[in-house]
Amino acid sequence: MTRAAVLAGVGGYVPPRVVTNEELSRRLDTSDAWIRTRTGIAARHVVDPGTSTGDLAVEAGGRALKNAGADGADLVIVATTTPDRPCPATAPTVAARLGLTDVPAYDVAAVCSGFVYALQAGAAAVTSGFAERALVVGAESFSTILDPTDRTTSVIFGDGAGAVLLRAGERTEPGAVLDVHLGSDGSMADLITVRGGGAEERSRGGTPRPEDRYFRMDGKSVFFAAVRRMAESSRTVLARTGWEVADVDRLVGHQANTRIIQAVAEQLGLPPERAVLNIERVGNTSAASIPLALADGLADGTLVAGDRVLLTAFGGGATWGSATLVWPDLPIG
Repeated sequence: MTRAAVLAGVGGYVPPRVVTNEELSRRLDTSDAWIRTRTGIAARHVVDPGTSTGDLAVEAGGRALKNAGADGADLVIVATTTPDRPCPATAPTVAARLGLTDVPAYDVAAVCSGFVYALQAGAAAVTSGFAERALVVGAESFSTILDPTDRTTSVIFGDGAGAVLLRAGERTEPGAVLDVHLGSDGSMADLITVRGGGAEERSRGGTPRPEDRYFRMDGKSVFFAAVRRMAESSRTVLARTGWEVADVDRLVGHQANTRIIQAVAEQLGLPPERAVLNIERVGNTSAASIPLALADGLADGTLVAGDRVLLTAFGGGATWGSATLVWPDLPIG
């Protein structure tokens, strides 16, 4: 039999503080109707002072392990754009806090595509025999890098974490990661960026510009690039899997914007009701959005055993990626 990485458990976590559209409209030139119409978002969760991305990752990772009935993992990967520190990576600390002190652990930085990138790395490690169980986490405290005066970004993003545990199994099992497609185009680096804080800024010298500390995005250009690349990547991974578009029961897209997910479904020829959505209550949680959507889809019954699932995302870099699997029978945690 062909060895494969099999989804054994999922876990999600969002911080308790909820920020509604009404709250944002009291300090920004916006309204609940404006935000809902353009993004599909009604609320988002944000971290309180003193809570970090690592804290969120530990919560989600712990839940994934518990829900899988596993006592640990021998590989930890954390996908994030908002690490606890520039150095070191967040993953080793997350692993240690979960009681995993002798395992390899590293971060993946692919912004909103981060979870799909990390999923590929974790699946490859398990399939190759490097690891028996890989904990793959997407975690973000995006509120810490947003310009509070910028309504184009402040209304979109939220904080949270989601995680999956992959175990060694067989390709014929439900839950096996069947295929992953990834891509990038660095010529679009400025579409989604935080310009300050890195070697590029420091090597120039001089006084850093305060505005470069914040996340910036060219929303219109990102919309068209995201729809195009997510649809192309989806078609590629479906062909490699041997599925037709009509075979897909559930589309779990990066929860960037309801209109983007609907446009991707339309491009593929999928009925919009096959899309799994949780963006209305959590916003865009970047690398955490797909695993959070998986956890929510399991909890509310949207994802059921036997569903043929397509994951797809687009993020800064620019990066994009898609993956396929048949949803397994998982316990609801």
